[in-house]
Amino acid sequence: MTEKDSASVLLSQAYELLREAELQGASERLDHALSADFESEEVLFALSCAAWWKERLARLDASSSAFERGEFILSQWKGFLAFQTRKTGDFDAARYAFKRFAFLTALREFRSLGPEDSESWAPELALRIGRCLKGAGDFAGALERLEPAARERKDAPELLAELADVYALVNETRTSKALFREAFFLNPQRIDVSFLECPALVRLVEHIRSLGFRSPELEEWIPVYGSLLGVFSVKRELKPIEVGRLRQSIYELENEVKENAERRSLLTPRLINRYFWLIDHYINAKEDRSRIDEVLLKIKLMDPAVHKQYVA
Repeated sequence: MTEKDSASVLLSQAYELLREAELQGASERLDHALSADFESEEVLFALSCAAWWKERLARLDASSSAFERGEFILSQWKGFLAFQTRKTGDFDAARYAFKRFAFLTALREFRSLGPEDSESWAPELALRIGRCLKGAGDFAGALERLEPAARERKDAPELLAELADVYALVNETRTSKALFREAFFLNPQRIDVSFLECPALVRLVEHIRSLGFRSPELEEWIPVYGSLLGVFSVKRELKPIEVGRLRQSIYELENEVKENAERRSLLTPRLINRYFWLIDHYINAKEDRSRIDEVLLKIKLMDPAVHKQYVA
């Protein structure tokens, strides 16, 4: 066996260990792989990733709760994504192995919670465990956790968005689109888009970034451009009580946009999205065209470019 072949075998062993959340053993294999082939860019990339995670995990406070440790690991995933973007090369096997490592390591912490702690963290625990299972590639397990939690908390946008994401990954496209639309209507600010993997949504976020938007405004524009570009195209009829709440929300937002110039950039897309929902209701209810035109005029005055794209 050549040295390069030996390095390749050691790399495969390291990735297998990472997929089981065994960083120490994986690091040892990577060190041996480097000795066998010190010019391998993939080995160097994997070693840099291992060093990154070792340094972050060393910051874990042993006195903190298992939930807090799991939450810390998930928070580091965002930083790891940024770290990876600075590294060029086709290292998909390594990226996937470290992804599984991160989410399984966090999952191990969440699952180690005792009965009392699990109960106190129950509202957040289903979301975190579902997110970890999704990140580790166990979509069936993620659905098993997220579906009942979403039924109990229909007003939790972060749960609905996570569930929508898993549905997208198992090719339940219509359900995914409907849930994403609901989630981003409820409150875009409670949705962490860095954890979402749905290809259509990832492309949508990239498009909005290309227009110059950044958080927190970026999240507010997601449902607007999601509607314009067909990502949130699956809609439902509103109940009478929901129509009343929608109109009240629009009234309050219109006043806030007028009175609060500092928050206008955040509130404008939120209000436009509610206008979209109201127009959809008018169409479903077969309301007079004049009512739709009245809302369209409001959109045109707020953002002519959005209006032009909406009516095209």
